[in-house]
Amino acid sequence: MNLSTLPADATRLCLIRHGETDWNLARRLQGQTDIPLNATGLEQAEALARGFPAVAVDALYCSDLQRARQTAAPLLARLACAQRLSPALREQHFGIFQGHTYAEMAEQQPELYARYRARDPQWEIPQGESIQRFYDRVTQAFDAMAMQHRGQTLVVVTHGGVLDMLWRHAHAYPLSALRQVEIPNAAFNWVSWHQGRWQVEHWAVQDHLAAALDELT
Repeated sequence: MNLSTLPADATRLCLIRHGETDWNLARRLQGQTDIPLNATGLEQAEALARGFPAVAVDALYCSDLQRARQTAAPLLARLACAQRLSPALREQHFGIFQGHTYAEMAEQQPELYARYRARDPQWEIPQGESIQRFYDRVTQAFDAMAMQHRGQTLVVVTHGGVLDMLWRHAHAYPLSALRQVEIPNAAFNWVSWHQGRWQVEHWAVQDHLAAALDELT
């Protein structure tokens, strides 16, 4: 990994999706349900702490959901930096779909599931949030974070959907389109911000992991 070519005032961020949970294995939508890591997820958290590169980190931002906090804990113990918990870094709220598998959604709520699959950015999931509102929440949080920490390096431990929104933000990729990139549990994803522009530097780096799950692929 080489980020040395970035301008001195660029913000560097290592984005990490939380480790594995039992609901990931079951392809059950977690959203903002506060699910803990399973045994594999806890091992992944330890592995990412051991495998984190020799890079000085100025701050660690973390979703306040426990699967993110558990993932961040071993890394935080290694890094000499402050932790900042942020509800803005939570996964999308899937409303009535939270706690259900895709098969259950299709069987129990076929019309609503069809709307969910259509990826209309403006459609508000009942009792949840739309893709557009989720995107706005995430990108506003990251833009503010990057501006506040110009010239610094950050770690952000969060969720797969959050990483997807920032990837789309960097590539001006439509919210209505299907996801194009892999987002494994506990992988390293390096991005940078400079003068209002986001750039993906390295994505889905998994050399430190025995295996990692991306349940959407």
